[in-house]
Amino acid sequence: MRKLEHFTGLRIVTYCLMSNHVHILIEQPDRDQLPALTIDELLRRMKILYDPFTINDVAQEFARAEAAGDLHWQQRILDRYAHRMGDVSKFMQELKQRFSQWFNRRNNRRGPLWEGRYKSVLVEADEEALMTMAAYIDLNPVRAGMVSSPEDYRWCGYGAAMSGDKQARAGLGRILDYSPRICGSDFESRWCETGKLYRWWLYQEGEEVTADPDMGKSGRKGFSRAEVEKVSAKEGRISLSEKLNYRVRCLTSGAVLGSAAFVDQIFAKNRQHFGKRRQSGARKMRGDHWGNLRVLRDLQIE
Repeated sequence: MRKLEHFTGLRIVTYCLMSNHVHILIEQPDRDQLPALTIDELLRRMKILYDPFTINDVAQEFARAEAAGDLHWQQRILDRYAHRMGDVSKFMQELKQRFSQWFNRRNNRRGPLWEGRYKSVLVEADEEALMTMAAYIDLNPVRAGMVSSPEDYRWCGYGAAMSGDKQARAGLGRILDYSPRICGSDFESRWCETGKLYRWWLYQEGEEVTADPDMGKSGRKGFSRAEVEKVSAKEGRISLSEKLNYRVRCLTSGAVLGSAAFVDQIFAKNRQHFGKRRQSGARKMRGDHWGNLRVLRDLQIE
């Protein structure tokens, strides 16, 4: 998903991987406004998605076209890839195909994997519309009864953002780029602002609904009124202990938390478990203001 995102020039705003389906909120650029695809840009993007042999074959074909002085040949090569840029339909088609091929190889099976064509909804580039759709996606595991809060689900955009994933934070930052309350484009540095606003919205949208058969009203799992009020009272802010809880959940066993001196001391005692290129143990905790706290392993590495 991430490789195709960068190859096609789309933006994954948020996502949620469930047991038998996936939700993805994608920002699609105006294709008429996209710059013309150049040879250098195509070869750069191909490095994200293709193996070196395929890239080399394409580069050699470009070289033969250049040697022949055939500009039309060069353009035909570019056109083979340009039609996929900024196209959600092509993105979804290729994502499903690539995942099916991987899944079938891994499980020694054949045949189609997905039930049918994906369903899509066009969402307005507006703060309320985008946050409503994003919340619907990130709240899926809560409403399915799989976790009690979206922060606990590592396979959704919000859970990944809470664990320090820069791509997930940048994606959610795109929602808030349409917010009159938050300005600027540096999503990572302003995660404290964007994160608390989105968290507040998530809990508002995710409040549980009690079933009322007499009124023909179905129930819905979610947060209790007390949980919603607690988050609202804090205006979406989370405590240091909560931050640590969500982040440490994504660390591998044996990770260390403490001052830089303490982490370096543990690193020195266990030097044989790390590669030769690594010279120090302490690593900063990404994305928020953690003071002097350091960790042994990068928070985004499992």
